[in-house]
Amino acid sequence: MINSNAIPAAISSWLSTGLIEAARSRLALMAMIAVAVSSLGACATRPLIPYSEEGPPLVLVPVSHAGVEDKRGRFREIFCKVLEERGSSLPDYRPCMEALTKVGVEQGASGATVTLDKAHRPLVAALVPGVGWDCFEEWMEVDSSIVDHLRRFGYDHITLKVESLSGGGGNARMIRDAIMRMEYGKGRPRLVLIGYSKGAADILEALVSYPEIRPSIAAVVSLAGSVGGSALANDARQSQLDMLRHWPGAKCPPGRDGGAIDSMRPLKRQQWLAENPLPSGTSYYSIVTFPKPGSISSVLKLSHGKLGRIDGRNDGQVLFYDQVIPGSTLVAYLNADHWATAVPIARSHAFLGSTFVNHNDYPREALFEAVMRFVEEDLTSKGR
Repeated sequence: MINSNAIPAAISSWLSTGLIEAARSRLALMAMIAVAVSSLGACATRPLIPYSEEGPPLVLVPVSHAGVEDKRGRFREIFCKVLEERGSSLPDYRPCMEALTKVGVEQGASGATVTLDKAHRPLVAALVPGVGWDCFEEWMEVDSSIVDHLRRFGYDHITLKVESLSGGGGNARMIRDAIMRMEYGKGRPRLVLIGYSKGAADILEALVSYPEIRPSIAAVVSLAGSVGGSALANDARQSQLDMLRHWPGAKCPPGRDGGAIDSMRPLKRQQWLAENPLPSGTSYYSIVTFPKPGSISSVLKLSHGKLGRIDGRNDGQVLFYDQVIPGSTLVAYLNADHWATAVPIARSHAFLGSTFVNHNDYPREALFEAVMRFVEEDLTSKGR
């Protein structure tokens, strides 16, 4: 049983008003933990980004002035074709106009024919997950649907193991060691490292710290990545995050450094980016979660509102502009909250899918296919 003193005030009040009677099942209790973790001090009134004279000078400018290339138009062409062709044969189908959020004028549309043949280059999507993944991976009952789907078209998909409650340094080493053990590094680079949430920051640290892995990497993709950190981490504590170790079937250790929260603080991430220019010669891509107001699951509404004190354009965990890798290609704004793109809770837990995570139904198989096809086409156009 979890000590209620460790649960934020909003959750404690629920317990004291009798909701504990509805939480006798272990599943419902874990749902409350999810709310607690997602809120991370949602009742706080102090600024999410406190006054500080530390860190690098910053500026918020349009992507066209920040070395970011906008190719959302071409990705829309590819993703729409995949969705149209696959239709309801894949889970969680939705029309293209509902899958993407159109922000301003999308650049990069080519009008070129989109063919959905076998891949000409057998790229491997290597997912690096984010905070808490190994705590609830078994509980989520993640199936092989994305793996099976990509293999139909000549791609592959693997997940690289990291310590989801640790900071970036140790995880960067784990990514390095995993890549060095692979056969994919022989010949033309095939790995497309996809960093989900904090996984994106871990990948960038690995790329900077271990140049020996670069010849194996064809591209790096931020998927709802906390590249610039999350302001939610500023008034959060690692002890709150450690509640995830109480998840049913959780197999996550406290981590070699227990520094996940600290490593996600914006000041830390921005200082790291300022001091560590990303290696040239690698192609970087950014896929941003930019949910419309009605597309955010109930469990993330507290944290979405909290981040909304800075900017309403957030996915419930990260602001939209903090998800972009410097100097990358902007691929898409997805109409999805932070969990919908990579955490398939609703598919295996119907109760939660209709209550706490009620906007979790995103066409992930079609998304991953479109991403791999876009990356392959773009790498070919660059001669890489």
